[in-house]
Amino acid sequence: MNLKLVKASPEYKSQIVDMLEEWYASGEKIIPFAIRRLDYRDFESYCRNLEVKDESGGFVPDSTFFCLDADRGIIVGAVNIRHRLNESLLLDGGHIGDGVRPSERGKGIATEMIRLALDECRKLGINRVLMVCDKDNPASARTIIKNGGVLENEVEAGGNVVQRYWIEVLEQEPTLHKI
Repeated sequence: MNLKLVKASPEYKSQIVDMLEEWYASGEKIIPFAIRRLDYRDFESYCRNLEVKDESGGFVPDSTFFCLDADRGIIVGAVNIRHRLNESLLLDGGHIGDGVRPSERGKGIATEMIRLALDECRKLGINRVLMVCDKDNPASARTIIKNGGVLENEVEAGGNVVQRYWIEVLEQEPTLHKI
């Protein structure tokens, strides 16, 4: 599996649309929210407005990436990285929202996708990352823990018990090259 994070662009239109149509057809809630808040059928507008730059309406600046399985040429999921946390995100949202399309779950994609998202957080200067998941979603909790998540606490939000995990994003070790 050769996963990489890519930005929405006309190059990936058919793969992104395919993933979103599968997800909508499943009847499941699409996560992260960022990829469902706009109408993807106007793809040019979708790409242009996918990332939040205007902080009105309770939003914070963010970056959205789609996860491409380069070996198969399909989009298998998405991550949304909030550059900072407001009060709401500190309770129930965190820095990273992630989701894997229904047909691709159970293959280790989420674990690798979060690892890649943590690399992006490092580039943004986010050294301590909050990730949350519903307590009744043990698969999500496992992927967070595999990426170094440490459970801080559980809170009630929106009628659900939410687990809050912190991940320390360390500087990458320098690569040694033999001469």
